[in-house]
Amino acid sequence: MEERADWLVMVLIGLLLLIWIGYGMRNWLFKPMPARVPEMPINEEIPDHPAVDMLERAGYEVLGGKIKVPLYFDVDGEEFYSRLFIDMIVRNDENILYLVKVARSRMPMDWTGSSIRDRLLPYFLLYPGCGGVLYVDVENHEVACIHFDWDEEDAIGYDE
Repeated sequence: MEERADWLVMVLIGLLLLIWIGYGMRNWLFKPMPARVPEMPINEEIPDHPAVDMLERAGYEVLGGKIKVPLYFDVDGEEFYSRLFIDMIVRNDENILYLVKVARSRMPMDWTGSSIRDRLLPYFLLYPGCGGVLYVDVENHEVACIHFDWDEEDAIGYDE
């Protein structure tokens, strides 16, 4: 009888171990890490700019100044280069990092979903670990905090 109890305990331990391994594999397969997520660079040279004062008054600590993110595209063997600019990196009191874009008069932000997507989505995709993007409008004395998340709407198709 004692052999049967030992055998039952070993089967239960083996079963729990298999469930644990299966759960880990399932998470690994269905929630893979992005192929390449660059570290968020910090340029320690902080410019003297009115946006710095606005951000500090809003409760953010300015960690770094302007950053140039070089991009490379290969289209059918032809090389293209471009870059994204991040105006500043800041941190809030909860130690969450935010990217900062300062409003430009020649490129005003149109506050629609498609405009926000077109102008700011590359930053969320490039640095998915950031808390959001702060859009600083110095002329209007406004700091807008934009967060990104996936919508609950059916992503594959829709019924018309």
